[in-house]
Formats: sequence, structure tokens, C-alpha cells
Amino acid sequence: MKPKVLMIFGPTAVGKTDTSINIAQSLNGEIISADSMQIYHHMNIGTAKPSLEEQDGIPHHLLDIVYPDEEFSVADFQHQAKNKIIEIHAKNKLPILVGGTGLYFNSLIYNMDFTNTISNWKLRSQLEDEARTKGNLHLHSKLKEIDPAAAVRIHPNNVKRVIRALEVNYEGGENMGDFSEDITLNNDYDFYIIGLTRDREELYDRINQRVDIMVKQGLVEEVQFLLDKGYSRDLTAFKGLGYKEIIGYLKGEYSLDAAIETLKRDTRRYAKRQLTWFRRYEAVNWYNLSEYPTEEKLFKDILKEVEGHFYFISNT
Repeated sequence: MKPKVLMIFGPTAVGKTDTSINIAQSLNGEIISADSMQIYHHMNIGTAKPSLEEQDGIPHHLLDIVYPDEEFSVADFQHQAKNKIIEIHAKNKLPILVGGTGLYFNSLIYNMDFTNTISNWKLRSQLEDEARTKGNLHLHSKLKEIDPAAAVRIHPNNVKRVIRALEVNYEGGENMGDFSEDITLNNDYDFYIIGLTRDREELYDRINQRVDIMVKQGLVEEVQFLLDKGYSRDLTAFKGLGYKEIIGYLKGEYSLDAAIETLKRDTRRYAKRQLTWFRRYEAVNWYNLSEYPTEEKLFKDILKEVEGHFYFISNT
């Protein structure tokens, strides 16, 4: 039999943490985090990382596995997540993948082979410097010269993808195709995929409230602590929501109120992009939490469907 894997994804602040923990308690599960920010040590408040108390006794994996100045790729996630799935199944428990990072889910839902990924950090650093000093269009024009097809697909402002395409061409001598045309579904697992959503205004209100709570909990102090430890604001870890906005405030570039409003706005926009990404997946069982009068009704409906798909779940 294929290993069973339950996936739960949705936009930020939709309610993934509470929902997944309740489901894990009912289905004898352990949670594998699929969040590209919660991997970092010392970054707790800004990433909405569940505390030990919030985890409520449910084992959580792939939290706090690297430091902010360490590299961690989608390939690293794929490798570690697959190992965790094996470990959890060996304990007769259900692996539950939970998060909001689309690429992490892609790496398991589809057959994505990262074994030949180019990782020339010197070249990447050079290209990143060119983007900062000469602009995005300069880098995009380079791509247009050596891979016109990729240049048409990739927007000049998508600097990461432009750099990746240049890396592949410089290192491998072959053009980078659009992976969505080539990848196939991964049949190694028996997936059941849950998508969580809410009515837009309710979701946006929850996002605004979450940001206010983060500030009250000490988001500014958390960011200051990281800067005091010597971490550079240019790190990938600090490009995440909540960190780049507060760093700008701490550097005197704008007021705290401006930072908070920018963070709320950008988080709302991010949530919209997350939903757009996740809605492209097929065979997703969507649950609109705004339509449920109680959490008990939501969990009852989810458990009925999950147990019906997997036929049985061991609770021993």
C-alpha cells in the first residue's frame, strides 16, 4: 500500500494551525511544517510559529532546523519531508503536511527531481549584485540574449527566476523549460488534500488582527534581537513578511505605524497570491471556514471525508 499523507494548506491567518492540530489529535497524526519561514531559529513571532503550548502535544517537524544565515532550498525540504513521512509511518501514525508555501507542496505533489540542480553560489551572488546595482532590466536583457523563450515567460521583476534561468544556462548550457509543462503527479503517496479558505473580508480582518497581535507580542523586539546578533538585512530569511517591514522602521526609514500598515497590506496581497496558487491544484477538498457555525462541525466534516478516503486510520 502507498503511504498515506494528509495535506492541509491555505492562506496565512486562515486557521491552519488550530485545524491541523485538532485533526492530528483525532487521526493519530504528526505534523510536518510546509512553511518556508518557520524553518528558522529565533524567528517565532513574525512567522506565527506555533509554540509548544499551541502544539498541544502533537509532534511538529521541520520547525527551527536552520539559522537565518543558512541556506535551505526546496530540494532540502523535499528530502527532509520525504524522510519524515517514512519515520512517521514507521510509528503507525499519519503524516500531516501543513503550511502555506506552495513550492514546498509542489515538491511532493509532483515528481520534481532536484538532483541536477545547479548551486554555484559565487555565480548567484554575482548575479544578485548585478540586479541590485544595475537593475532588474539589465539582468533580464542578459537572459533575453541567451534564452529568449525563458525571457518571454519570466517577468523582469521576478529576479529570483531570472537568476535561476541564467544559472542553468551558464552552468548547464541548456535552456530552462517551464517546469509546469514537464512535471507529472507523484504517485508514490496516497494523498488527501485539504484546502482552507474564508470569505475575503473575514480573512483580511484576521490578517490585520494577527499583525496587531504580533506587534503586541514583541515583533519589533524579535527583529531587533536578530539584528543585534549580527544578521544582515540582505539575508533571504529577512525578505519574509514581518521582517523586512520592521527592519525598515528600525533603520529609521519610516515610522512604526507605517511599517505596520505596510505589513498588513502586503500580507493581504500575499494571502491572495497563495489562494491563486493553491486553486491551481486538482483534487483539492476545499473548506470555507466562514460557512461553519462551529469548529466541531468543521472537524466532523473533515474527519468523515478523510476517513472515507483512507478507509481506515489507526488510532493505536
